[in-house]
Amino acid sequence: QVQLVESGGGLVQPGRSLRLSCAASGIAFSLSRMIWYRQAPGKDRLLVASIDRTSARTNYADSVKGRFTVSRDNAKVTVYLQMNSLQPEDTAVYYCKAVHEIRGTEYWGQGTQVTVSS
Repeated sequence: QVQLVESGGGLVQPGRSLRLSCAASGIAFSLSRMIWYRQAPGKDRLLVASIDRTSARTNYADSVKGRFTVSRDNAKVTVYLQMNSLQPEDTAVYYCKAVHEIRGTEYWGQGTQVTVSS
């Protein structure tokens, strides 16, 4: 059974940090690109950050560059999103997605809410 389980979300004040985790099971994690998305209320789901299977390449949305860092631990089958200097506009449900880099198979997690508010 495929599962991607996000955790680490919550309510945080502006300027503070959170680290999201996405634990995978039932997939070829070490062969998968891992991608973080977010979706604010009433808005489209947008790519936040991605990391390839070897951690050699990462990409970020312009809005989070310099503040967010994506990383992965293939031994723990987990991808992380370190979010620093959080702002109210970062408020959204954050989702992780796995994309098999050879087969193209995609799987989504259920999401975790991040709310940035004073």
